[in-house]
Amino acid sequence: MTGDLLRRFPFTYQWPSLPDLFEDFPRDLRMPAGEHMIRIEESEADGVYQLKAELPGVDPDKDVTISLDDGVLTVRAERSEEKKDKQRSEFRYGSFTRSVRLPAGVREEDVTAAYDQGVLTVRAPIGETEKPARKIEITRGS
Repeated sequence: MTGDLLRRFPFTYQWPSLPDLFEDFPRDLRMPAGEHMIRIEESEADGVYQLKAELPGVDPDKDVTISLDDGVLTVRAERSEEKKDKQRSEFRYGSFTRSVRLPAGVREEDVTAAYDQGVLTVRAPIGETEKPARKIEITRGS
C-alpha cells in the first residue's frame, strides 16, 4: 500500500541536519564546545521565578559563576575532584554550563542565589509584566 501511495504522490523531503535546526537559537543559549549541560528545574510561584541546578562536588565560592545579560541567566561551574590513596589516585573534572531566558518582568537587580547540599537555587522576583497603555498626543503642523 505504501508503494502505491508513493507512486501516485511522488515527493521527497530532506530533513535538515540537527545543527541546522538550532541555527536560529541565540548564540548565548547554545552549548559551548567542551562543556556539559547542568541539570535544572524551573518553577514560578507567588511572583518569584526559581531555578534549581544540580551542582554536587563544587565549591560555590571558587567554582561557580552566575551572570545575567539582557534577560538571559547563565550558570557556569568547574569541577575538579581528586582522591589519592597509597597506591592509586582518581580524579573527576569538567566544565558545566546552562543558560535560560528569564520571564518578562524579572527585576534583575533583585536576583539572589544560594547553595546548599549540592543544589544551587537562583530566585528572581517578577515585577509588573504588563505596562499600561498610554495615550500619545498628536501634534499639528505649523
